[in-house]
This record gives sequence, structure tokens and C-alpha cells, in this order.
Amino acid sequence: MTSVFEEKNISKAILSVGLPAMLGQLTTLIYNIADTFFVSLTEEPAMIAAVTLCAPILLIIMSIAAVFGMGGSSVIARLLGKEEKVRAGTTMNFCVYAMAAAGILSLLTGLLFLKPIAVLSGADADNIAYTCDYLRWIFIGAPFIISANGFVHLFRSVGLIKESTIGLVLGNVINIILDYVFIALFQWKTAGAALATSIGFFCATVYYMICMIQEGRKGNSLVPLSWKRFSADRKMIYDVVGIGIPGALITVLMSVSNIVLNNYLGIYGSDAVAAYGIAYKLDMVPILLSVGLAQGVAPLVGYCFGKDHRERMASIVRYTVLYGILMGLLFTVSFILFGKQLVAIFLQEEHLIDQAEYFLKILCLSAPMLGVINMMTSYFQALGKAVKSLTITVLRNAVLFIPGVILLNALWKLNGVIAAQPAVEAVLTILCILMYYQDRRHSLKTVR
Repeated sequence: MTSVFEEKNISKAILSVGLPAMLGQLTTLIYNIADTFFVSLTEEPAMIAAVTLCAPILLIIMSIAAVFGMGGSSVIARLLGKEEKVRAGTTMNFCVYAMAAAGILSLLTGLLFLKPIAVLSGADADNIAYTCDYLRWIFIGAPFIISANGFVHLFRSVGLIKESTIGLVLGNVINIILDYVFIALFQWKTAGAALATSIGFFCATVYYMICMIQEGRKGNSLVPLSWKRFSADRKMIYDVVGIGIPGALITVLMSVSNIVLNNYLGIYGSDAVAAYGIAYKLDMVPILLSVGLAQGVAPLVGYCFGKDHRERMASIVRYTVLYGILMGLLFTVSFILFGKQLVAIFLQEEHLIDQAEYFLKILCLSAPMLGVINMMTSYFQALGKAVKSLTITVLRNAVLFIPGVILLNALWKLNGVIAAQPAVEAVLTILCILMYYQDRRHSLKTVR
């Protein structure tokens, strides 16, 4: 752990923590695309639309993991920077049990209000049955979805970077294999896609628990799994939840904004929803890789903050933003040049292919900006500055995006709805840069 967090070469340190996180996010994306691909083989737009409509609900479940995963990771990394290893281990223990309790509560709530949730997500008469089938199995798997996603962040914060990535990749590979079995072979349609997802996260959770048990037997005090270490106090809970809730709200508000978007897309029919769903899945490649890079680097930033290595921390942020921008530019060019060939993998009807290609060319314009936005969000989370992290989240998904969709729809109809994402993120990029430099100036004045 120490060798990773105290690596002198900045680029090497970033790649050591960033690449495994990006690999994990990439496999997550591949399983999402696999869901869509196997469902698309049915050639029923209503099924593709159902999977698209359920995506925000799945993200909301995952966001619960962020409360204790991202919140705990931020607190643990800063504690390790201050050499407070015992308290870091106790924080880890609290987060594990809290995730288990939250998962059970999500399962019960989801099954009890299944149909109202499906309607709220934007389901209509054409796809309500498929949407409910998908959501039922997602809620059944909620305890494992929450635990697996939380463990990813917690393991990174204590230096178990390899184990964090293996668990994420393992769950996603199992998911992809079961997608083929349940959808292509057994013809279980959207229910099969959701069941594959839940089983994949179950397997990942089992792997992480085994790792914790093994680390405990080795005497690693950072990963205890015992009620004897469950001694969370009010300050610990406040610190974890205070950072975790803004982290979770990133996903929750993204889901809310996607629900609003899906409802506006629904005005133009299932074909528009299906075409957007494919374009958005492909655009998720640069989005998730950027998120993975930023989240992977976050514990490194938090560790430097705890050690009071401010200049090193600034260099890490600067290099990470640069890498994120360059990666985004590469995807923008690729999607503009090869968008039609990519969407044709998932769609058969020519008019849907043309529409999805057009949507993708608009959406991908924001890819370079993600390097700034995602890193700034992770930067403030890593430093424990919950209000600033929350500000970025609220601006992105509520204050700017929802009014943007409504206004641009009124002005340019469907074209305006699709253009809302790059338009909003262009404005947010400028605001993030201003927030970062204002924070840096304030920090320097405090040090002096």
C-alpha cells in the first residue's frame, strides 16, 4: 500500500491506481453493453427501451453503495495519511455492516413498490411488463449490488487495489456469460438480463468477503470483519456519511436526470428511446473510463492531503485532468468517424441505426470535458469537502441539466433533448475549473 501511495513518479503513481479502476469500470460497461446486445437480438424495441428505462433505477441502488464505499474510502485514505491505522480499520468494519443493512432495506422496499417504481422510471403500456421483470430481479440482488460496489472503493483505500479490480472483473465476466445463457439460450428476455446482473454481483461479494477473511488471518488490521471491531462513534458515522451522501447523490441525481430525459424521449416514441439507449451505452465508454480514472486516483489524493503534501497533490490532479482530456478527445474522434458501424452492432433497422449514430455524434462532444468534471468531483470528495462536491453534482444533474432538457426540447424538440448533455457539461467544466483554483488559493492562504 505504502509503495503505491508514496510512489515518487507522479505518472506511475496515477497509472498504478488509475488503470485498475479504469479496467473495472470498463468491464462494468462491457456487461451493460452485453445486456443491451443480447436483448437487442430479440429485435423488439420495447425490450431495449425497458433496459434503458431501468438503468437509472440500477444506478440509484448502486448509489447507496457510494454512501459507505466512497465515503468510507475518503475517510480511510486520510486516516492512513495521518498514520491512524486502528481507526481506519474500524471505519472499514462499520462500512461493511452498514452496506449489508442498506441492501436488505433496498430489497424489501423495491419489491413492495415494484410497479410504481417502473411507472416512475418512464415505462408505458408497451414496455411495462418487461420493465417490471427486469426490476424484480435487480431488487432481489440489491444486497449484493450494494456490497460489491462498496467493496471496490473500500479495498482501494487500504491498498488492496489488485483485489478490488479482480472482484469487479469477476462479477462482470460472470454477468456477461450468464447474459448469453439466460437471454440467448433460455429466452428469459429482460428478466434474464437482470438475473445475470444480480448473480454477478453476488459472486463478486463472495470474493470480497473471502479476501477480507484471508487478510484478517494475516493480521491486517485495516480489514477487520468482526463485531468486536464494530465501535463506530458519532464522528465516524458523520465523516463517512457526510462525504458519502454527496458521492451517492452523483448517481442519484444522474438517475433522476436520466428519468426526466427518458420521459421527454418517450414523447417521441419507443424507437427514439431505443436509439438513444444504444447511443448512450456507447457514450458510457469514455464516461466510465473517466470516472474510473478519477475514482482510482481519489485515495492517492486523500493520502497526500492527510500527509499535507500539497504540491504533490496538485501535480497528481493536474496530470490526471490532462490524461482525462486526451482520452476524451480520442473517443470523440472515434465516435464521429465510426459511429454508424458501432451502433449497427446493436440495431438492425436502418432508420434506428441512422438515428442512434446521430445521437452518438452529439453526446460524444462532451467526452473531453469529463476529464475535468470527474476529477474535480473526486478531488473534493477525497479532501472531505462535501459541500463543494455536492455543488458540482447538483449543478450538473439538477440546476443545469433538467432545465436544459426542458428548454432545449421547447426550442429544438428531440435534437434539443439530446444536445442537453454536451451543452450542460461545457458550462460545468468552466465552473469546475473556477472552483478548483479558488480552493487552491484558499488552501495556500491557510498554509501561510
